[in-house]
Amino acid sequence: MTTAYSESSTERVPGRAWTIRLIGHRDHSATLSCSREGCRMPARSKDLAALRAFAARHAAAHAKAATVRPNAFCYCGSQQCSAHPGTVHCAGAVVLILRHDPAVGQVWSVEEVCAACAPLIPNATVVARAARQSRNAEQPAPQIPAPASPGIPGGFSSPGAAPAEGQPAPARRSGRPAQRRRRPGQQR
Repeated sequence: MTTAYSESSTERVPGRAWTIRLIGHRDHSATLSCSREGCRMPARSKDLAALRAFAARHAAAHAKAATVRPNAFCYCGSQQCSAHPGTVHCAGAVVLILRHDPAVGQVWSVEEVCAACAPLIPNATVVARAARQSRNAEQPAPQIPAPASPGIPGGFSSPGAAPAEGQPAPARRSGRPAQRRRRPGQQR
């Protein structure tokens, strides 16, 4: 069940989703299925509580093993955002959500979605966020030019307040504004 992400490409890829379903049968037994091929599921059983617990652990294992891909499209957006009400434009970083509606109790989903859709999906919990892409030799960090003003000691005065060479520094004032004295009969 290894699903680690190892590419460093900036090309966008479709968001992934894993779905674990509890499928009931006429004889009151059930089976589990996982959308990821190669996952081993328990045998058909009448112990629904044990199957539900296994399904929850299996979904959590997919969420733990998956590394969120920062260049993935929102899975919800690729499905026309049918997982939540209203129209939303997908935006933001990619997150991994675990979705399970306890009222239904038969489906667990782990999906890569965008940060705009994640809070709108009912019964979803964000379990991981995409790691920030580190800059490499192909993408140098932008250079920000330093200001062309002279250095000011202390950092809190303005360039015009610096004393000329050979003159004493002005006296420090307190941080309070100067108070005006009122003359008798003067209004505020």
